[in-house]
Amino acid sequence: MATTVLPPPQPDVPSDPDVLAEHLIEFPDNRLLIELCGEYDRNLAEIEQKLGVQILRRGNQVAVIGDAASAGEAISVLTALYERLESGRNIESGDVDRELRMDTGSGGDAGDQLEMFRGGRVEIRTRKKTVEPRTDAQKSYVQSLFENELGFGIGPAGTGKTYLAVAVGVNMFIEGHVDRIILSRPAVEAGEKLGYLPGDMKEKVDPYMQPLYDALNDFLPGKQLAKLIEEKRIEIAPLAFMRGRTLANAFVVLDEAQNATTMQMKMFLTRLGEGSRMVVTGDRSQVDLPRGVASGLADAERLLKGIGGISFNYFTAKDVVRHPLVAAIIEAYDKDNP
Repeated sequence: MATTVLPPPQPDVPSDPDVLAEHLIEFPDNRLLIELCGEYDRNLAEIEQKLGVQILRRGNQVAVIGDAASAGEAISVLTALYERLESGRNIESGDVDRELRMDTGSGGDAGDQLEMFRGGRVEIRTRKKTVEPRTDAQKSYVQSLFENELGFGIGPAGTGKTYLAVAVGVNMFIEGHVDRIILSRPAVEAGEKLGYLPGDMKEKVDPYMQPLYDALNDFLPGKQLAKLIEEKRIEIAPLAFMRGRTLANAFVVLDEAQNATTMQMKMFLTRLGEGSRMVVTGDRSQVDLPRGVASGLADAERLLKGIGGISFNYFTAKDVVRHPLVAAIIEAYDKDNP
C-alpha cells in the first residue's frame, strides 16, 4: 500500500491552490515501484503529460510537483496503479489511460449514473484476458449490461460499445448464465457498391461480420472459438437471419444498429426469449441506409425510454479509447455538423 508523506506545516506557505507544491508518496516495494514507473519511466511521463505535473523518483519515494488539484489527481492515479500491481496484476497498455480517465471523471454525463458503483472496480473476465472499462461511461455501460435484460449503447466509433458488449457476453457464457452467444449486424454497404461477391452465403456475409470475429478472438482461444462456432453455441449472422427465431437462454448483440430499419429493429427486439439478454449498439452519425429510410435505432430510442429493464448508455468523443486522433476527428466533424 502506497503512503502519502505529508510535509510539516509551513506558516509562510501560500494558501493559493494554484501555487506549485511538492507532494511525496512512499511505495514500500521497490520492485513494484519499478513496474509502476514503466520502461524508461513511460508511465510517469504519460501522467505528467496528461495532468501537467512533474514526477520525480527518489529511492522508494515519488515526488509530484504541481498545483494542489493536479497533484492530487496524479497521486490518486499512482496509488491506484500501485494497488493493481500489489494485487498481482500487470500494468498493460491502456491501464494508465484508464486510471487517468476514471480519476478525472472524463466520461461525460455518466458520472451521476455511476455514483452507487464509485470506488468499486468493474472487471470482465474472459478466457484470454480481463477487460476493464477505461471511462466512467464505459463502467456505467458494463454495469447496466449485467443488470438489465436489454441495453442500448449509443455513441461514436472507438468508444468500446461493441467490444465491451461482446466481453460481457463471453463472461456470461463461460459463467453458465447463458447457453449461447448470438452476434448480428445489418449487412449494409457503407456508401460503397460492392457488387457481386463470389462464394457461399458465409463467404458473402463474413466481411460484414469481421469486427465481431475480431472481438471474439480477443476473448476466446482460437480452437475453442472454432469449436463453439461449429457447434452453433456462438453464432454470427446478418440481422435478416433473425426473423422467425425465438432466442432463449442467449446473449444477443445487435451491432451497427443505426443501419437497421424500424421494422428490422422491431423484429429483432421481439426475438427476446426466456433467460436471454440483448445489447443494441450504434452510432447515430454513421447511418448508411438509403436516403429517406428511417433508422430503427432512433425510433427504438424514442419509443422505449422509460421502460423498466431497458437501459440507455451514451458515449461522447471523450470516451474514445481507440486512438487520441479518433477523438479529435469526431469532435471536428461534430463541430461542422452541430
